[in-house]
This record gives sequence, C-alpha cells and structure tokens, in this order.
Amino acid sequence: MDVLIDRVAGLDVHRDTVVAAVRAPGRGGARRSEVRTFATTGAGLTRLADWLTGERVSLVGMESTGVYWKPVFYLLENSFECWLLNAQHMHNVPGRKTDVGDAVWIAQLLEHGLVRPSFVPPKPIRALRDLTRHRRTTVEDRTRAVQRLEKIMQDCGITLTSVASELLGTSGRAMIDAMLAGEEDPDVLADLARRRLRVKIPQLREALAGRPLADHQKLLVRQLLAQIDLCNEAITEVGHRIKVMLAPFADLVEQVMTIPGVGRRTAECLIAEAGMDMGRFRTAGHLASWAGICPGNHSSAGTSKSGRSRQGSTWLRTALTEAAHAAAMTRETYLAAHYAQVRGRRGVQKAVGAIRHDILIAYWHIVHDGTAYRELGPDWAQRRRGTEAQQKRLVAQLEKLGLTVTVEPEKPAA
Repeated sequence: MDVLIDRVAGLDVHRDTVVAAVRAPGRGGARRSEVRTFATTGAGLTRLADWLTGERVSLVGMESTGVYWKPVFYLLENSFECWLLNAQHMHNVPGRKTDVGDAVWIAQLLEHGLVRPSFVPPKPIRALRDLTRHRRTTVEDRTRAVQRLEKIMQDCGITLTSVASELLGTSGRAMIDAMLAGEEDPDVLADLARRRLRVKIPQLREALAGRPLADHQKLLVRQLLAQIDLCNEAITEVGHRIKVMLAPFADLVEQVMTIPGVGRRTAECLIAEAGMDMGRFRTAGHLASWAGICPGNHSSAGTSKSGRSRQGSTWLRTALTEAAHAAAMTRETYLAAHYAQVRGRRGVQKAVGAIRHDILIAYWHIVHDGTAYRELGPDWAQRRRGTEAQQKRLVAQLEKLGLTVTVEPEKPAA
C-alpha cells in the first residue's frame, strides 16, 4: 500500500498517559516505528511536543476519548497539523488491543490516508461553545431547582401553580418570601398578587389555604431560592459575555433569527456548535450528515436495512428540536406546513426530525451564501408539485434531448 505521508505520529490518549508512535522512513526504504509513553501533565506534554519536533513529524492523529484528548490537541495544534479521529473508523484486528498497538495502528492509518479528520472548531468558536453549553446546563439546573420547590409546595397543599402560570413570578416570589417570614393567613398572602393576577385573588385564597411550611421545609425552600438566584445571575452574566463575543457578527445572528422558530439563544447555539466557516462542509447535506440530522445509509445485497441517523452533537440536536417545535407553532410558514404534512403521514417524531433538517439546511445557506432566510410559503409543496411545475420539468427534460418543444393548452371539445 502506498505511503502518502512520510512522517506521522499516532497518539493513544488516556487520562494519565499518552502513548505516541512515530512512523518515519528507515534504512533500506523500510518504514520504522518508535513508541514512547508520556505523562499528560503540562511538562509531559511539552516533552511530547519536543520529541515530535525532533522527529520532524508533519501530521499527528489521535482518537477522541472522552475529554482527555483536548489538552493534548490544544497544546500540539499550534506546532503540528492535528487530526481528531473517530474511534468507530479505526477498528483493529481482534486480539491486538494494547496501548502500543493502538498508537502504531493510528500512525499506519494516517500514513496511508485511510482515515479522515473530525471537525474541530477554531479557538473562538470553542470558547463560544463552552459558554453556550454552560448556559444550557445552568438553565437545566435552575429548572430542576424550581421543580423541587414546586414539590415542597405541593407537599403542604399549596397549589399556587394551579392559579398562577409561574411559581417564581413577581407575585409568587413575594408570597413565598412572606411564607418564609412566618405569614400563614391565605387572605394576606393572596393580597400580595400583582397586576393581572389580582383578578384571581379568590382562587389564590383557596390555593394558598394549605398547611404552613415546617421548619425543615423553610430551610429547604431558602436553599432552593438561593440556588435559583445564583443560577439566574450566572445565566445573565454568561449571556452578556456571549453577546459581547458575537457583537462583531450581530448581522449574522439577526439573519439566523429570521428562520421561523429560531430565537436569539438558538441562533447563538447554532453558531457555537456548527461554526461560521461553512467551507468545512461542502454542501448543506454534508452539514446535516455531520450533525446526525438526516437518515443514515445501511444497505447490503440491494436491500436497505436501518436508516438510523448517526450520532451527532447532542447540544445541536437539542437546540434544533426546540426550534422545530417553535416553528411548528408559527402561522403561514413553510416549516409549519411541512410539519403538519409529515405529522399526518408519519407521526410527530418524524415531523420534528424533518423540521430540524430544514432549519439546519437554511442555516448553512444563510452562513455560506450570506443571504437572509427566504420564506417559501405554506403552499410551497403544492406549487412545487403542481401542473405548471411538472410541465416545466418535462419540457426541460425534452430540451436536454435536443428537441424543440412547443406547449399549447388542450382545446375544449366541440
């Protein structure tokens, strides 16, 4: 097999150690392998970089193992061309699973050009991705804390959420603070309602006529409220930081937000997860395939088997799912009409998957072409498959055969 790259290095990365194998030209035209083991500490990785420099390595490949590859990749990417490799693409012969064997195997795959690198975004996008992911996990933590607070209220027979839409709105927070201060009268608590909730004061009196909070429950409520306040502060601070980082690309964010169902947070997540360099994805279909938002290919002997999607970014899939549900609720849009069409034939989950795909395709065109989202309209499917469109397709096919076509409407019978 031909050797495409002379000097390569394969890294088998673990938590505490990294095994490095260098493949380079040897004596008599043969290929030589040299393997060394380094610690994953800062000093150990520096020694690894110095050794690879001395071996004049031009390409370094490593397997994506959890998060342990990140410090190795980030330290070496400034001095070498680094490839992050998918573990599913590098299965070795069974019975040869050792750290040294894995490192040499990775190097051999690299030198023969038998693997492709995975997408690793540039440093600014990685920083933005860290912030958007941290914001989402913080929002989820806050949601769990609110749910636990609701559970404590229900244990005491206080059904505030049966009347108010939010437990921790302005009125709900004032009532809970009054309960913690020792107030037990439902009339006094209900009178703390604000604005539109004041018209529901009779219902609030009944909802608040439960058992008073016990001492241990007050302790739990105070801790949960403190946790919720801390999460709110963290979300606000991280959101401000994300906005500052995306300030130079404010126009792009606004263009992405023109997609139905895509709000500011979803637009920021799309940019953080998929990046702004669509040159890495040759077509919109390549982006959908990388994200795992399209059916997979699995056929043998002329028989199509599973069309299961490949595993993509969970963060990107979650953001697209939220946007798909929001787009399905819009009116007079192509996405809403497409959702209704697919849902009627194949169910809700397939419809959500179709809208996820539509949104991601639109994102690729917006970033790649620098254009705004163009609404096709709810009747796009009918217009696309209508008589006029079919006529144009047939005429175009005949003209490709070198024929001149003249179309005339059918005359009514006498």
